[in-house]
Amino acid sequence: MNDKRRDFLKLCSLAGLGIAAPRTSRAETKETPPYAGPFYVVFNASGGWDTTYLMDPKGVDGINRLYQEGDILTQGAHKFAPTDKKKDGGMSNEEFYKDFGSELLVFNGLDYSVNNHSPGARYMATGKLDSLACPTFAALVAACKGPACPLSFLTFGNYSNTGNLVAMSRVPYLPSLKKVALADHLEGNERSPYHEDFVLDRIEQTLAEAHDATLQQPRLPRLERAENMLYAAQVNSKALQRVVPFIPKSIPKERMAQQAEIALASFAAGVCVSANLTIGQFDSHANNDRDQMKLIPEFLQGITYFIRRAEELKLRDKLVVIVQSEMGRTPTYNGGNGKDHWSIGSVMFLGPGIKGNRVIGATDAKQFARTVNPQTLALDDKGIRVRPEHVHESLRQFAGIDQHALAKKFPLGVKAPEMLKGFWG
Repeated sequence: MNDKRRDFLKLCSLAGLGIAAPRTSRAETKETPPYAGPFYVVFNASGGWDTTYLMDPKGVDGINRLYQEGDILTQGAHKFAPTDKKKDGGMSNEEFYKDFGSELLVFNGLDYSVNNHSPGARYMATGKLDSLACPTFAALVAACKGPACPLSFLTFGNYSNTGNLVAMSRVPYLPSLKKVALADHLEGNERSPYHEDFVLDRIEQTLAEAHDATLQQPRLPRLERAENMLYAAQVNSKALQRVVPFIPKSIPKERMAQQAEIALASFAAGVCVSANLTIGQFDSHANNDRDQMKLIPEFLQGITYFIRRAEELKLRDKLVVIVQSEMGRTPTYNGGNGKDHWSIGSVMFLGPGIKGNRVIGATDAKQFARTVNPQTLALDDKGIRVRPEHVHESLRQFAGIDQHALAKKFPLGVKAPEMLKGFWG
């Protein structure tokens, strides 16, 4: 019976439930040491981006109206649409590929299998189309690598299911982050603490003594859970204070830059493993070219802001970046000069351990996905249609969590012959 109980408690701790498990000693709830990385960030172009205006250019058969096939640009192995003279603010493709092309891995011709927002976002975030329980990759990696971190999984929107493995943290504004970090201060004001340090020490000591005194007493599960969570919250409040030095004094105006500062401050403080960032309005059913030329440059500028700030905080070499959307746009325009939903798209990656200056997969001239040999990653008419589960299986392997007990609870069903060999180079 004791062996079963130990196995159960071990599983609870893996799932991030250790603070609520029965009989938690004071030693087991000491302040969590800073998580040192790697850090995982997922950028979501919510609504469905037009990949032909970014990493999968066409310029033929009226698929794009802003450039022709002969205008397509290259940077190393990458081909991309020219946007410098067409964009409405933000960062051009030319600038983005010049800065990051050598580090960037692109996969074109990803088969989403559906063209509706909700299932598409779920499929792209989790690698599992037929499950509402499967956690997103960002949540899963947080649960596996740092379940006890106070803000282990940060999300700013888009599909964010956790599979009940780890807490979902939402901090919408930078001032909110300071309030969370300085919970014992009036509105997060460092000069206005509710208690002096010696009082906080006495409170912590009293809580610890009361907590330890109850360990040998029978308790109702609900009461015991509440007591454990109270004690763990007191311990985690100290860990959260590590965030304060990394919160910038000025708040950036750009919406993705604000998300970036919150996530990076949490990474730098070692209280966060992964972050899910997003901007929306990509669903360009009307005026596709106008909307995409405003949103794609804003999106690229936000990604660049994040990476540059990570460099300043000495986090760049620990940062794994995933850039995605839940669908693409049709190769034809509708009557409102817009493009509708398309179940073929692309995804981008960069970070330590990812070989850049590479493009895998492709779409044909009509924007249909081409099949890929999973063993060689070369285009192959007898190959497979690469879907999100293939990418997520590779992501789990890359992060070293594919054999983790929590990952095995949510298998993706990719057969061994279909696993992408050497995807990360």
